Amino acid sequence: MNPDELKNRNFENEFIYSTSRSSGPGGQNVNKVSSKVELRYNLLLTSILTQEEKEMIFVKLKNKINKENEIILVSQSERSQLMNKIAVTEKFYDLISKALTVPIKRKNTRPTFSSKLRRLDLKRNRSDIKKLRKQSGDSSNLQD
Repeated sequence: MNPDELKNRNFENEFIYSTSRSSGPGGQNVNKVSSKVELRYNLLLTSILTQEEKEMIFVKLKNKINKENEIILVSQSERSQLMNKIAVTEKFYDLISKALTVPIKRKNTRPTFSSKLRRLDLKRNRSDIKKLRKQSGDSSNLQD
């Protein structure tokens, strides 16, 4: 699923943002401004996602969901609170879109004729190298 498709559903009303002092870059700015942004999103209370989508998210993101069934994401890489809020929101949409994307099943294919020939040619060359080693090893063991 595309992150832009998810943005059309308007998750923003269900986001819970909290801020705190960041440990990231910023010099003296770090000591004064709460630029770290934490996003919390409760999966059980949401009405935007269908039950099937919720189940997919619970399965694929089980390590990112806490005991209160919340996804918690943090951003502190930027110097401003607004930029961190934008970054954590983008991170959320990317995470959810990857979780809701159904992987395409791989079709088994047969090796091509040329790949078979290449493999056999490599095996033949390797065999020849090993034969040459045995022959040269036998002649060195002979004493006059």
